[in-house]
Amino acid sequence: MKEYIDKFIRFLEVQRDASPHTIRAYRKDLEAFSAQVKKKPEEIELIDVRGFVARQIKDGRGKSTAGRRLASVRSFLKFLHREGYIKSNPAKLVSTPKTQKLLPRFLSVDDIFSLIEKPEGIGFIPVRDRAILELFYSSGLRVSEVAGLNMDDINTREGLVKVRGKGKKERLLPVGSKAVDAVKSYLVEKILLRKRHTAVFINRSGGRLTERGIRRIVVKYARKIGISGQIGPHTLRHTFASHLLQGGADLRVIQELLGHASLSTTQKYTHLDVTHLMDIYDKAHPLSKEEE
Repeated sequence: MKEYIDKFIRFLEVQRDASPHTIRAYRKDLEAFSAQVKKKPEEIELIDVRGFVARQIKDGRGKSTAGRRLASVRSFLKFLHREGYIKSNPAKLVSTPKTQKLLPRFLSVDDIFSLIEKPEGIGFIPVRDRAILELFYSSGLRVSEVAGLNMDDINTREGLVKVRGKGKKERLLPVGSKAVDAVKSYLVEKILLRKRHTAVFINRSGGRLTERGIRRIVVKYARKIGISGQIGPHTLRHTFASHLLQGGADLRVIQELLGHASLSTTQKYTHLDVTHLMDIYDKAHPLSKEEE
């Protein structure tokens, strides 16, 4: 099946312009499928796909992972069917495992301010880390977008940043004044380090700061202020969206800022507690007000 997987991956790279991260995820999922099924594509049946999904759950990977891997198999077999390699796509008849929809975590205003202020002192590392945290909360960037920023993507004079999101789609985002000031301070430190690089954020050696390195920075300062549990760059992105929504921002505006193709995706990143929902209801619904 390897040659067919390679054809599909090539299709994703050339026709879909998929990111390296997406390519790696598809290849990993399809190699797992191939290792279990051990059949030629034209021999794959409905029971094979169902068995693959069941095995994923049995092995403890969770329903969300099993659902993602099923989606990869669906796309793969759909491609083979469209190209005429197989007569039908048996995966389209397999139901996606139902998962419990958990509300994503976000930080309170006090916590996010404490986090941003935690990199204390002067020097390259604390100033760089403070700029990264400010930028996350100011613009709701993905970790891949922060890691991929180049010097010509930042306009500190206008307070704008150009990012390349999923599918390499570009969008121009506003940056708050505090984040701009933090980035300016960092760029001065970068010059003093005498490490020339097209990347905005670099490590001590002068190389581009990786996504893993940025995650470690977020986790490090979160632990320092006593935030327990899972937290990372995505938490800051969700915090950005949630605070905007609670501040009265339109959901479609948040969708544009986050770079989501679908509004339903944006809704998964936003969380409103019951008190806030009731407050909006009381203010907006004609029948919510008591008669005088």
